[in-house]
Amino acid sequence: MEPEDVGAGTPILAVQGELALAAPPAGADEMLVPARMVNEWVYCPRLAFLEWAQGEWAPNADTAAGKRAHRATEAGRAPALPAAEDLSEAVTLKTRRLLLSSERLGLTAEIDVLEADEGKVVPIDIKVGKRPHVAEGAWLPERVQVAVQGLLLRDAGYRCDEGALWFADSRERVAVPLSEDLVAVALGAASDLRLSVASGRIPPPLDHSPKCPRCSLLPVCLPDEVNWFRKGAIPRTPPPAARPALPLYVQTPGARVGKSGATLTVQVEGQADRTVPLDEVSEVILAGPISLTTPAMHELLRRETPVCWASSGFWFLGTTGGGGPRGAAIRQAQYALAGDVSRRMAFAKVLTAAKIKNQRTFLRRNWRGETGARGPTIDRLAILAARADRAADASALLGMEGEAAALYFRAFPFLFTDAVAALPAFAFDRRNRRPPADPVNACLSLCYALLTRTFVAAVTNVGLDPWKGLHHVERPGRPALALDLIEPYRPILADSAVLMALNNGELAPGDFVFAAGGCNLKTGARRRLIEAYERRLDQEATHPVFGYQLSMRRMIQVQARLFARWLLGEIPTYPHYLPR
Repeated sequence: MEPEDVGAGTPILAVQGELALAAPPAGADEMLVPARMVNEWVYCPRLAFLEWAQGEWAPNADTAAGKRAHRATEAGRAPALPAAEDLSEAVTLKTRRLLLSSERLGLTAEIDVLEADEGKVVPIDIKVGKRPHVAEGAWLPERVQVAVQGLLLRDAGYRCDEGALWFADSRERVAVPLSEDLVAVALGAASDLRLSVASGRIPPPLDHSPKCPRCSLLPVCLPDEVNWFRKGAIPRTPPPAARPALPLYVQTPGARVGKSGATLTVQVEGQADRTVPLDEVSEVILAGPISLTTPAMHELLRRETPVCWASSGFWFLGTTGGGGPRGAAIRQAQYALAGDVSRRMAFAKVLTAAKIKNQRTFLRRNWRGETGARGPTIDRLAILAARADRAADASALLGMEGEAAALYFRAFPFLFTDAVAALPAFAFDRRNRRPPADPVNACLSLCYALLTRTFVAAVTNVGLDPWKGLHHVERPGRPALALDLIEPYRPILADSAVLMALNNGELAPGDFVFAAGGCNLKTGARRRLIEAYERRLDQEATHPVFGYQLSMRRMIQVQARLFARWLLGEIPTYPHYLPR
C-alpha cells in the first residue's frame, strides 16, 4: 500500500479496510457454540467470552428466575419428534427439551418447546420478564437465539419459517420471522464469537452501559475498573459481592457438621445443636479434628461453597470445592508469568515496596509510644520502600525486606496502650514463629494463618493456582501465591486485628497456654481473635485507585479479580492496596 501524503510531516499509511471472515466449520474436537451464547454475544461480547471461553458463571436473581421459568419444560415425558422426512402435514404435536447440533454450522441449542403443524416446525424459547414494547416485539439478542434454533432445524432437514418467544411474566407470545437479515446477524455473531475464542482475545468491557449493573458477571467482569485503566473513566459504584455471605468457623475438637434441609447443623457433644442457613455461608473453615457429613459435603459442592481444612492452630492444609471458573485461561497466564524471570522479579520488587509502605503507614497511624523513636523508624522504612523498587537482584530485595521487618516489629510495642504495655505477658521485641514463643507472636501467627486462608479462597475463586507463586519459594503444602498477595495486607489486616484485640482488652494474659517451648491461644481466646479479624474485614475503606468505599472483605475479592485481569493483559499494572 502506498503512503498517503498528508502535507507537512511524515507520511502515514492510508486507512486499511476490513475483510469479513467467517469461521470455518467446527472440527471434531471443537466446542459447538450454544444458541444462548450467540444471544449473549449480541447482548455483550465480553459476557459471552467470559461465560463460554473462560467458564465464568455467577448466579443472581435473574438467573434464578430463569430457572424457575424453565422448570415446567423439564418435568414429565415429551413425545418424540419424527424425522424430517416423516413429518407430514397431517402430523400435529408439541414437544420440549429438544437438543440439536450441527458441525457444519458450528452451533448447538436446546429448544425449550417445539411445535409441529402442517409440515412446519416452530421453536419456542421461554424468557423471564414481560414482553418489551418495541417494534420487533422483542430485543435483538432474544430474536437471534430463536434464529439459531431455526437454523439448526433447517440444517436437520425440517421446514422452519419462524420461531417464537414466550414471556413468562406477561404470558405473551411473540412471533419471530426468520428473515434473511436476522439469519445473517445470527450467523455473523456465531462466527465472531468462535473467532474471538480461537484467538484468545477477550472483548473490551462496555463503556458505562446500563446493561452492566444487572449483569450476574459484574463482580467478575469489573467493566468500570478495567475501563479506568483503558480510558480513565471513573467507576460508578463498587461492584457488588458475588455472594453476600460470611465464613463459618468450626474449631471445637470432635464437632460434627451436617446438613438439615437448607441449613448446616453443627453438633458438639454436651451442647445444643447450632444451625446456620446455607445461603449465609460463603466458606466453611474446619480447624482440627472436625467431621463433615457426606450430604453436607455434596450440598456445599453443589453450591460451590469452599471448605477449608486446617490444623487446630489454623495452619492451612487444603480446600475442597469452590474451584472457580471451569476454564484454564487464567492459570495458563499465571504459569506463563511464573516462567518469566524478569517479570517475576519486577513483580516482587513492587510487591515488597508495597508491603514496606503499608508497614510504615500502619506505624504512622497507630503510634502511641515515645515520639523520639517514631521519626527515624518512619524515615528508614520510606527509604527501604524506595530502594526495593530499584533492587538489583532477589538477594538484595530479601535483605531490604528483612531489614524493614526488623524495624517494624521492633517498633510494634509502641502501638500498645499503656495498660497493655505494662503487662509483662505482652512483652514483645521481635517476630518469631514455629512455634511462637510469646502471646503477641501467637496472635500474629494465628491472624497470618487466617489471612492466608482468606486469600487462598479469593484466588481460587478467581481461577488462580494458590500453590504457584511469583515471589515466595514454592514448597509442598505451601500456598505460595496466597503468601505473595497477602504481603501488603499483613499490617493492614492481620496486625491491625491483633492490635485491636489487645488494646481493647479482648485478650488477657490468662488466655494463653505455654507448652513445648511455644505459646498458643486457648479456645475461647482464639474465638475472640477470629471475631476481631472478621470485624476488621467488615470495616470499610477507600479503594486507593478507584476512590469508592467498600469493605476490606470485598476489597480482597476485587483485588484478586484485578490480579487476574493483569495476568490476562487487560490492564497494564496490578494496583496494590496502598492506603494513605
